[in-house]
Amino acid sequence: MSSRREVIESLYKGTCDIYEYKAVKNEETGRTAKPKPVKINTDPIRCRVSYNSSQTIQQAEGGIVVQNIKLFINPEIVINPGAKIVVTQNGRETAYKYSSVSQVYTDHQEINLEILDKWS
Repeated sequence: MSSRREVIESLYKGTCDIYEYKAVKNEETGRTAKPKPVKINTDPIRCRVSYNSSQTIQQAEGGIVVQNIKLFINPEIVINPGAKIVVTQNGRETAYKYSSVSQVYTDHQEINLEILDKWS
């Protein structure tokens, strides 16, 4: 019989890489440079991105489409606020930014994401 975690992980159809801004020391000068994006995982991490139904909010100048995007990933993975998460799922690669506090459960965690326009 499969455990609940195995069942959840069987739904993971994508992989992701996680990037955080980190101050990198210049080996030649010994000085710390401005923070740069650094990939924090060595191997792609199995995950799943889920999209909740979009809704349109009507405004005077037109409608705005709102979409809830959620990342499902193992609970041991630590993703800090402000991280960039690049997900490859269904043959497409999309960059997101971490936009919520993780909801950590025994067998998985859930993180709300936003599409990344510019990582600043």
